[in-house]
Amino acid sequence: MPHSISRRPVLRLLTGGALLTAATLGLAQADTWTPAKPIRLLVPYGPGGSSDVIARAIATEMAKGLGKAVVVENKGGGQGTIATSEVARARPDGYTIVLGHVGTLAVNPAMMKDLPYRVDQDFAPITLLARLPMVFAVSDRVEAADLPAFIRLARARPGKFNYGSAGNGSAGHLAFEMLKTATKTAITHVPYKGTGAQVADLIAGHIDAAAAGTPGLLPPFQAGRIRILAVGASKRLAVLPDVPTVAELGYPGFESSQWFGLLAPAGTPQPVVRRLHEEALKALHSPSVQQRLQHDSSESLGQGPAEFSAFIRGEQARWGDVVRAAGISAD
Repeated sequence: MPHSISRRPVLRLLTGGALLTAATLGLAQADTWTPAKPIRLLVPYGPGGSSDVIARAIATEMAKGLGKAVVVENKGGGQGTIATSEVARARPDGYTIVLGHVGTLAVNPAMMKDLPYRVDQDFAPITLLARLPMVFAVSDRVEAADLPAFIRLARARPGKFNYGSAGNGSAGHLAFEMLKTATKTAITHVPYKGTGAQVADLIAGHIDAAAAGTPGLLPPFQAGRIRILAVGASKRLAVLPDVPTVAELGYPGFESSQWFGLLAPAGTPQPVVRRLHEEALKALHSPSVQQRLQHDSSESLGQGPAEFSAFIRGEQARWGDVVRAAGISAD
């Protein structure tokens, strides 16, 4: 009997030591998180657009560093809410992430009354990847050689001119509404289901103007089919050295860009977020991704989780003002 009694404290000590060792090992493993299976990267828009192009370029390079595939899944619809809300509800283990966008993170909260996710509570920001400046163009049928001339025409004939965008609440829609507010003009919005259809009608002269990124507008501009009047960036673009910024033309502080970043579900362990950020940063500075971004006149950023979170809050305030001033609501 004494022997059996004396063994119990020893057993407790051994059990406690084993648990302590297991916990320590678990923390060590978490601090050096390595994925055990492929990671899903959901893109809240269809294939072929700027979001899809950037996501696939980043995913290819991240997979090299992580040692597991990063599988891009396009889940468009609901103005980006379908994919974004799916990630908000996903298990916070690092295996499901989303490509955030100015529309889903900054515009939708101001535009939608029943948004199925809470930007400030449902996500763990990983990194801000890149910013793509918007450019403003007109059909070659519009008799305006530059932005000041187009503004004079629009002011002289309020409501006569229209502009297209990739859809209600899209980056192009918000960019042009910001331009209208800055220039005090009345120009009618014509929403399309994507950039391709919008640009096709701009070339054909069915719409007068448009705002979009360089991937959609640069090819027809270079072919002489449309005119690019100004860029929404804070400085001129290397691919459009002769095209002024809106700010240069008398509207100081004007800047309109769409941006992209990575987010995980809220509650994702910090070591996992940190590893994903590190690999995203490596991918962002790889030659292949840099070449892709330069081709599209995108600016690589690479902000960390805290900076990205603060950036989102600032963008929500800025674009919320535009949404309210223009009276924009979800379809």
